[in-house]
Amino acid sequence: MDRWIDGLRDTQVGFCRYLVLECCGPKIKLMKIPSKLWAGVCLAGILFTNLASAEDGADKRQHLFILSGQSNMARLDPGVSFTPAVEKAFGKDKVTVVKGAKGGMPIKEWYKDWKPAEGKVRGKNGALYDKLIAVMTPAIEGKEFDSVTFVWMQGERDSKDGWDKVYKDSLLGLVQQLRDDLGRQDINVVIGRLSDAKLGTPGWDSIRQIQKEVCEANPRWKWVNTDDLDRPKNDVHYTEAGYRMLGERFAEKAILLINGQ
Repeated sequence: MDRWIDGLRDTQVGFCRYLVLECCGPKIKLMKIPSKLWAGVCLAGILFTNLASAEDGADKRQHLFILSGQSNMARLDPGVSFTPAVEKAFGKDKVTVVKGAKGGMPIKEWYKDWKPAEGKVRGKNGALYDKLIAVMTPAIEGKEFDSVTFVWMQGERDSKDGWDKVYKDSLLGLVQQLRDDLGRQDINVVIGRLSDAKLGTPGWDSIRQIQKEVCEANPRWKWVNTDDLDRPKNDVHYTEAGYRMLGERFAEKAILLINGQ
């Protein structure tokens, strides 16, 4: 029999206990439960509570991935392997992927404070960065992100003209520029290291080493090996299968960083 009582009382009376069905202000609606059935009722209640808690505590985090760089990033279609991988890891409705890339471009097209080792800056820096931000702005409007990951595939152009001498400072500066613009210092970075297509070329070797070193020096950075993506031609650009694997590798490293690994 159900009954309403004012305030709380001892829930055990004789061989019966009372299950709270509903609360209404100071009144509590109770159902009489025989004590021998109480354990089963409690277990059901615990399971229901855990299920509700799991639903309430479900991972609702949002994750932003910003892909940029020159030709090998321009030729990468995130929808083939990168986006499916991060959606599988975090949920399709919790992932935002934006990309802005253009072939043959040096890092000065992104980093606004770029300076050559010698001489003066020619032209305006940061034009492609501004375009990237323009693409990203409507994509992130109204969203709050628990993580931001910057995926960078660039450096071929800077291996020429002695620009490798300022590449490290430029790369670090670019990431800091993005941190400042987004108002957060916890950005993850994944870099595709230049392949072995031009090993033995001083500027090329230098960029490869810089990319590896900056990633290994920063806990929020990881680098991706691309040496086997251009087979069998060993070209600067990759095969169709190579770009698919590149997307997979980028996603793998990004997921590890987001999960704190």
